[in-house]
Amino acid sequence: MALVEVKVPDIGDFKEVEVIELLVKPGDTVKVEQSLLTVESDKASMEIPSSHAGVVRELRVKLGDKVAHGSLVLVLEVGAVEVAVAVAATAAAAAPGVTVNPPPPQPSAVKQDGVKTTSLIEVLVPDIGDFDEVAVIEVMVKVGDAIKLEQSLITVESDKAAMEIPSSHAGVVKDVRVKVGDKVAKGSLVVVLVVVGEGEAAGAVSAPMASAAAASVAAAAAVVAAPVASPVADRVVPTAALAAHQPTVLQTGLPHASPSIRKLARELGVPLSEVKGTGLKSRITQDDVQSFVKNVMSGATQTAAQKLKAPAAQQAGGSFPGLLAWPSVDFAKFGPVERKDLSRIKKISGANLHRNWVLIPHVTNHDDADITDLEAFRVATNQENERSGKGTGSVKVTMLAFLIKASVAALKKFPEFNASLEGDAIVFKNYFHIGFAADTPNGLMVPVIKDADKKGVMQISQEMSELAKKARDGKLSPAEMSGGCFSISSLGGIGGRYFTPIINAPEVAILGVCKSSMQPVWNGNEFQPRLMLPLSLSWDHRVIDGAAAARFNVYLASILADFRRVLL
Repeated sequence: MALVEVKVPDIGDFKEVEVIELLVKPGDTVKVEQSLLTVESDKASMEIPSSHAGVVRELRVKLGDKVAHGSLVLVLEVGAVEVAVAVAATAAAAAPGVTVNPPPPQPSAVKQDGVKTTSLIEVLVPDIGDFDEVAVIEVMVKVGDAIKLEQSLITVESDKAAMEIPSSHAGVVKDVRVKVGDKVAKGSLVVVLVVVGEGEAAGAVSAPMASAAAASVAAAAAVVAAPVASPVADRVVPTAALAAHQPTVLQTGLPHASPSIRKLARELGVPLSEVKGTGLKSRITQDDVQSFVKNVMSGATQTAAQKLKAPAAQQAGGSFPGLLAWPSVDFAKFGPVERKDLSRIKKISGANLHRNWVLIPHVTNHDDADITDLEAFRVATNQENERSGKGTGSVKVTMLAFLIKASVAALKKFPEFNASLEGDAIVFKNYFHIGFAADTPNGLMVPVIKDADKKGVMQISQEMSELAKKARDGKLSPAEMSGGCFSISSLGGIGGRYFTPIINAPEVAILGVCKSSMQPVWNGNEFQPRLMLPLSLSWDHRVIDGAAAARFNVYLASILADFRRVLL
């Protein structure tokens, strides 16, 4: 182990800046480029990154201290691998004009047999399903950032899901063409990248584009990366052609908060402009953000967006005048509690479910389907596949696959269930995309089986297995959750009897299924044990009448009792 001193890099033309936040403490393990402290001048604030990875041995600054270029921040314990890097970086910082002979470098993506050429690449929004436009809720990169292939650039959100848009190339960000709140669609321009040659390492061209706050760290990295990298980068990416960071320029209109607090606010969806800061010079602290969230959750505070939406929601039936305010309770005074934030999926689905439940006049019909023969056929099919070798490594046929196929037959017979309400008109669909509810660690998701009428039960089972795995792994795309005509929510593997599933707008019906059970059924002469499946059909009374719903349930049950009816 060795000790390395981490110092303040070049921070522009500021002589001294004040330490307003410490982000690490002795004993913490830090990575390269991890933020250590936040400093502030009378015009701007910035976070000072670590030039090395290691364990914090000693902090040499405290809140309120004044620091400048070269001031000692902390002492790190680093391993043997980092010692050579530390020596080179320290020499580079002490004498920028002197070339330091580094230890043998690791293989670089920049070949030494010639200078690579550069090109500008426009990164566009890929196919995001049948959404016309989605809102940008987070921008993850800025001008000068070196990014990798498939690295996330922005986060977009529809009324059903949120997803990150990855980069199609590796390179350095020359221009960011979107901002938070923008609407984008397939083909919208996100960023412009400077791409060097083939397989260029982004770090080789990042040095001349780094912000002033991290300039000396990038310079030290360029020295260690061998003398070849810097000349190539200087020739292929002229600094004059790129937008430089200007720490002396006051960014007007921004709340008084450090970048780390801004990131926390973005993650929690907190509008910083509405948070009152209690820190030094009215700076917004982490406690201020958390207190704001607690007040909003308890109903004690409303954001400006909530206040604007309230009249529209009231007209649409989303709120009801005269109701008592939601009770604010300090649960901790009654006993130990644990607080966890809702996942992004639960936040989105919760809002949609609330809207659908309030705005759609739900009615639910309950019925039972005799699946004795169908279950025997399903079990026999799986056993036959295993005996013949087809079942090895393949997905077994599930009852839900039969339900999807039976639902398609019922939708064909009762087309008003395969429709959507659009103003004063009903849109009847001539395609059959069936969604099924998938329980995931992050919340409920609804993948969609496209063109289920053109697929057999075996193929539907295979696709369901693949989509369910994607949902559990968090890799389900918006395109795979869109376009549904009718949804099925199955609790068969868990239990229960009946329930009221909430319609997945803009659909007009949803089928809920619970666990089947053996029951005595009168056949006209005697009671026989039959396997009965509980069905719960919720439907939109604006589009569907009660008689049609009853007929739909009866017809669906008859298909499940004798699956040969699917062929009729």
